[in-house]
Amino acid sequence: MPRYRLVLEYDGAGFVGWQRQTNGLAVQQVIEEGIHAFTGETVTAIAAGRTDSGVHALAMTVHADIAREMPASRIRDALAHHVRPHPVTVLSVEAVRDGFSARFDCVKRHYLYRILNRAAVPALDRGRVWHLSQPLDVAAMNAAAAHLLGHHDFESFRSAHCQAETAVKTLDTLEVAREGEEVRIACSARSFLHNQVRIMAGTLVEVGKGRWTPADVKAALDARDRIAAGPTAPAHGLYFARAEYPPR
Repeated sequence: MPRYRLVLEYDGAGFVGWQRQTNGLAVQQVIEEGIHAFTGETVTAIAAGRTDSGVHALAMTVHADIAREMPASRIRDALAHHVRPHPVTVLSVEAVRDGFSARFDCVKRHYLYRILNRAAVPALDRGRVWHLSQPLDVAAMNAAAAHLLGHHDFESFRSAHCQAETAVKTLDTLEVAREGEEVRIACSARSFLHNQVRIMAGTLVEVGKGRWTPADVKAALDARDRIAAGPTAPAHGLYFARAEYPPR
């Protein structure tokens, strides 16, 4: 059966997340129902990352099998039409090998956390950034971030609802940069724990505000206890930036 790779952009507000749930509309449901609308087929769409409620995506990779063969451009246009009522954009569609998995073939996942760091509240970016009026010390945040890079037990930086068997992960990138009025936290790893990025962002903000020191972040990591780390940053500032795959 032909398999297709889709790349999606979506606004997570109003969705319960990527994965289908019984308590509201999921992005997965929108895509699967959109494909059914023009093919008549019941498909399962698999994503590189299962974003939570309120989390956005700049380029989420998804795969789906469609028995009815057709040009990828036709699938892109038809699906774009059927998902149009929702804040989901189909950036691209391409045919891939049968064994390709958007989830399991992904070698690195990239996330972006956006903070609007100014006195005035956002108008255009409301619901898409975490607004903080207190000035943030980006240099101190980067010094703290350095303690989290590499291979660690991130027990302090995962949700109590995380179902991963182990909290040991390798964090490849964690960088904080100021771009005008915006502070951006970029991170990448092969995989992340539930809420790991948001807890890291919330913890780094404590450093940026001067409430914590970089050494406090190292102590929180070593404690291996969720209570030791900072707050969980709001979902609406988080973006799944892109999924990385081995060269074809």
